[in-house]
Amino acid sequence: MGVCLATGALAQQQQPQVSPSTQPPAPNAPQQSQQGSYKIQSQVSLVVLHASVLNDRSVFVPGLKQENFRVFEDKIEQKLSIFKQEDVPVSFGLVIDNSGSMRDKRPQVNAAALTFVKTSNSQDEGFVVNFNDDYYLDTEHDFTSDLDEMKTALERIDARGSTALYDAVIGSLDHLKKGARDKKVLLVVTDGEDNASRHSLENTVEQAQRNNAVIYAVGVFSDDDMRHDRRAMKKARGALSQLANATGGLAFFPENATDTEAICTQIAHDIRNQYTLAYYPTNVARDGSFRTVHVEVLPPGGTGKLSVRTRAGYYAPRASASGD
Repeated sequence: MGVCLATGALAQQQQPQVSPSTQPPAPNAPQQSQQGSYKIQSQVSLVVLHASVLNDRSVFVPGLKQENFRVFEDKIEQKLSIFKQEDVPVSFGLVIDNSGSMRDKRPQVNAAALTFVKTSNSQDEGFVVNFNDDYYLDTEHDFTSDLDEMKTALERIDARGSTALYDAVIGSLDHLKKGARDKKVLLVVTDGEDNASRHSLENTVEQAQRNNAVIYAVGVFSDDDMRHDRRAMKKARGALSQLANATGGLAFFPENATDTEAICTQIAHDIRNQYTLAYYPTNVARDGSFRTVHVEVLPPGGTGKLSVRTRAGYYAPRASASGD
């Protein structure tokens, strides 16, 4: 097995390097690196949204302009400071169910996870967490772009025990903070209801929204699973959908594990085809409150009706006791 995330025995975080711009940034502005990505400093209140825009055939719509978007925070329209559409590299985590019921499904799931990595941006970095009653970082390094290292981590199958999904997601979100990329993603694959976590679904959704990570979920529930305990599977589907919807991701429920490869290809494509929208909120209070976010797309002529998907909101920073 790999390093148990619960122990905290992981390497120290390496801070991403930010290249200087030709002019000093404003005190409350993001710094832009040579690759065009924005390094968001902790004291900056910039809110960053990654938005997928689809037409009525569920196909990504490229080429939209800033004027096609309206962003609202708590129903108050915000002024965009950053607008981009580009394939930016991400830091990601593969969070794979390793409980007893997954034994026969893991070969297909592993192949799908590797397809996701192959289809992703070549500059992405990621890690693998396998979980059952507990959760383990099974890549040799905190983050890697080495396909062979990820393949080895995925093949550490010890399918047994229960399903501590929420604990594994929260532990993976915490580890994801170490990633050097601004855009962060979790891909979660499971076949059952959480029955072993210390944390609740509500805790997990909150932590995901605080981390600004996008969660994609794949629930591989077989016909036997549904026949055995339909109520539990319905609850599991609802939990995965809630995690995905709250963070701007997607939840998929294939009929069998062999369909996961096509789904993981679709997920990689979705991540690589998004708009980045960012603004400084008009509400500057550092009160730690949850702020709802809503994005509207004004379609250009001839494009028809468009839909947009992004995270449901974020938690505002909280002022420290010293008043910073």
